Amino acid sequence: MGKLFLTLRKGFFSMTFQECIDECLKCADACNFCFDQCLQEDDVKHMAECIRLDRECAEACTYAAQAMQRNSPFAKQICELCAEICQACGDECQKHDHDHCQKCAEACYSCAKACREMAA
Repeated sequence: MGKLFLTLRKGFFSMTFQECIDECLKCADACNFCFDQCLQEDDVKHMAECIRLDRECAEACTYAAQAMQRNSPFAKQICELCAEICQACGDECQKHDHDHCQKCAEACYSCAKACREMAA
């Protein structure tokens, strides 16, 4: 698949769609892995909100990446929503000491930042 080099500019900041797409796909992967690992924890019920937000976030990130890939006229709005969901997922994952949750939180925060910048 070809890379998209459409660029949005505001002030001194410049980010290509492809950079944000890459962050979204990394985050979706991290959320899917975290989701799977949380299901294997001894106290799955304790992980319910993390699991729920992992799914929401993975779906939002995938959708945002697809919106940017097809140059959707709603890409900015979708990225804004994706940033909110990533932030919520990162906040939840950060509450848990599991390595997969901590790595997921990092990916979520990085994606939220990229999506906020893309939506600006």
